[in-house]
Amino acid sequence: MLRKRVSLALTALSFFVANAASVAQADTSKGQTMTLTAQTASETIASVLPAGYQEVARRPVTVDGEHAELLRYERKDGRNATLGGEHFSTVISDSGRLKGFARMDLDLVGDELPSQDEALTIAMDFLRASAPDLLPGLKVSWVDTHDEPLRVTRDAHTETLTLTGIKVKMRNTADGLWMWVIVGADRKVMVFERDIHWITFPGHHGTEKWLHDSWGLDKGHALPRS
Repeated sequence: MLRKRVSLALTALSFFVANAASVAQADTSKGQTMTLTAQTASETIASVLPAGYQEVARRPVTVDGEHAELLRYERKDGRNATLGGEHFSTVISDSGRLKGFARMDLDLVGDELPSQDEALTIAMDFLRASAPDLLPGLKVSWVDTHDEPLRVTRDAHTETLTLTGIKVKMRNTADGLWMWVIVGADRKVMVFERDIHWITFPGHHGTEKWLHDSWGLDKGHALPRS
């Protein structure tokens, strides 16, 4: 498994993170202060939103007691436009922080996945651009494949496929919360989630999983259309 072969890559990654965090410190040779500036939530969303998708719904939600907004996008052509089907969803806190997004797209199913090294590099590049505040306390826990269910309808037949990516699971040692980046077969970020309370035993989210249709269906949540 990838998780068993990642130790050397994580050692290199620790060096990378330390250097990335140091960029935020003063540049004494020039007497200037350089700061890592995160993209805004809207800039990040614009950079990862798949072509051909449009907003179909938004609703207020609560994430660990904090008010936020869930936005959902689906394909303009209506392909697999249902809960459990293809979608791009985001959660943004009232403070403007991007808490996460999920890109569940049929085009990502079945293609060759990136290597663990590729996934680590892509994940770190993404965090450096979109959530640099996480870098100083970041500790990588493991890298491995991750599966998500995806319901599709073809020839009047509905089936559940498996959408697989490479997950880089990390912890913010500054506050003890978890985060992860899942990289898809197209070498782009498929899922990003941050500030996750994790229940160690039996091992599941403590934080609400608004980005995941399967969780919403289990909880009986319906997503109203705009």
